[in-house]
Amino acid sequence: MNRKEKNYILLILLHVVIGLVVFFIPSFSKPLAAIVFLLGLFFIVKNQNKNQEVLLASGYIVGSEILFRMTGGIIIYEFAKYSITIFMLMGIYYKGFSKNAIPYWVFLIFLIPGLLVATETLNLTTDLRKTISFNISGPVCLGVSSIYAYNKPISLAKINQILLCIGLPIISITVYLILYTPDLKEALVLGTGSNYTTSGGFGPNQVATMFGLSMFIFFSRLMLESETRLLFAINLIITFLVTYRGLITFSRGGMITGFVMILILLFYLYISTKSRGKAKLNYIFGFMIFMFIATWNYTSSQTDGLIEKRYANQDASGKVKESQLTGREEIFTNEINSFIDNPIFGVGVAKGVEIRSDISGGDITLSHNEISRMMAEHGIFGVIDLLILLFTPIALYLDNKKHIFLWCFLLFWLLTINHAAMRLSAAAFVYSLSLLKVYLDEQPVVHRQ
Repeated sequence: MNRKEKNYILLILLHVVIGLVVFFIPSFSKPLAAIVFLLGLFFIVKNQNKNQEVLLASGYIVGSEILFRMTGGIIIYEFAKYSITIFMLMGIYYKGFSKNAIPYWVFLIFLIPGLLVATETLNLTTDLRKTISFNISGPVCLGVSSIYAYNKPISLAKINQILLCIGLPIISITVYLILYTPDLKEALVLGTGSNYTTSGGFGPNQVATMFGLSMFIFFSRLMLESETRLLFAINLIITFLVTYRGLITFSRGGMITGFVMILILLFYLYISTKSRGKAKLNYIFGFMIFMFIATWNYTSSQTDGLIEKRYANQDASGKVKESQLTGREEIFTNEINSFIDNPIFGVGVAKGVEIRSDISGGDITLSHNEISRMMAEHGIFGVIDLLILLFTPIALYLDNKKHIFLWCFLLFWLLTINHAAMRLSAAAFVYSLSLLKVYLDEQPVVHRQ
């Protein structure tokens, strides 16, 4: 066993232990969150961000966010977004930022009109500071992260390290969920809807989003970071586990997003590999297809076929559900109507929730779609901001074709904000990774098994 294998196994075992400790000693979650944040600060300051400690620390915060939320380990709900914003500002202090990052300064400035409108339109009983900060923390985190990351040179190996920082806490979450849901059959009495029991009592949509991302992360490690058979076996087992746990949350958006990211990565690797290497890739692709089919069949057997009905949009009896998106179409339509009625400045940050509450007689329904929310609450400024976010990474790709993950990261952001808005810091942080200027190092594209 070489040094890399030993270190990797130790990291995995450490996060298995963290999952065990947090489950059996729930009160440990709060000091753990503080320790993670303070250690991040310490390494950034100590090394003055010479080794991209900002991105490594932020990645670990992203992966830990769900664990801290589901175990009550945070005092402030948006702990992760605030932490990442602080880290990124420190990174800007130590490393500066590109003068060409103007689009993201514009993005942040164009958030201001919606904030000003909100101070006039929100109900008098609304806590302005709390409500606005809850809704604006995601876009601000994205904007600041993007300013830091814009065209910043980084090696492919370092990006893999950042992704690993995101993935390691998901191992702790996996252990926690295995202990939290010892009897899957009992948990499935709820039918084919998103399952809170298999999601640690927390939002299945957010949990599945992180499992879909970690499925992609450990699959990419299978392809790029498995130099030995032992590493390949370890990454294969973890990929199977996180895929299975993600599927049984019965929340589809995050898992479909992860699968799309994998397809994009496979396509990129295939077209960028010489003919001699494509034969090896074909064997690997075939093995991966077999693995995913086996995982799906195992999940189907464990859920008595309910998972198949879930993805076919059926209830437990096999009847097709009326709504394809569990009622989110109504929220989307409401927000589009708000944009049409207020196309310039929008209705103001967080006002969309109040409008829907008034219409429904008091029900609080948060937006799941960041695109329609930005349009409704920020008006034309929101539309311009969305166009900036979509087309800037695409423009950078013309001179950044060595960034093999760029399209994966961009699609993760785009698909995630369509089903989970900006609830998680992952959408903001992963988007910013698409802006990095990647150069290849000694690492080959696909390791030989």
